[in-house]
Amino acid sequence: MAIDFPGQMRPLRYIANGLVATTVHFGILTFNLEVLKLPSAGLANFIAAIFGISVSFFGSRYFVFRAAHAQIVPQALSFALLYSVLAVAHGLILHLWTDRAGLDYRIGFLLATAFQVATSYFGNKTLVFK
Repeated sequence: MAIDFPGQMRPLRYIANGLVATTVHFGILTFNLEVLKLPSAGLANFIAAIFGISVSFFGSRYFVFRAAHAQIVPQALSFALLYSVLAVAHGLILHLWTDRAGLDYRIGFLLATAFQVATSYFGNKTLVFK
């Protein structure tokens, strides 16, 4: 019989949720650039971020932090504020890396995502799903 200790399992659930959200984000980014041929990696990333952030919110609320007992609207607004800041930072990193420096958007995406992962867990834990 496995016992779930929320504090101990939360980082693993956070990683799993992040992988799913990042896969959605990157898939839509790639679609925007490769299929729709959007001219800006920054714009393509912004659009993709909306989808990835949505997946991340619901995964965080119901799976990672198991905070479905709280009212969804205030939680969603706090999450949206946090991830708006992170999305701008993510898009700026990708814009500078790809649009300005002319470097591969996939590497820029990885760098921007590493920054986002490093800051979002703490923000979610202390500000959104407390």
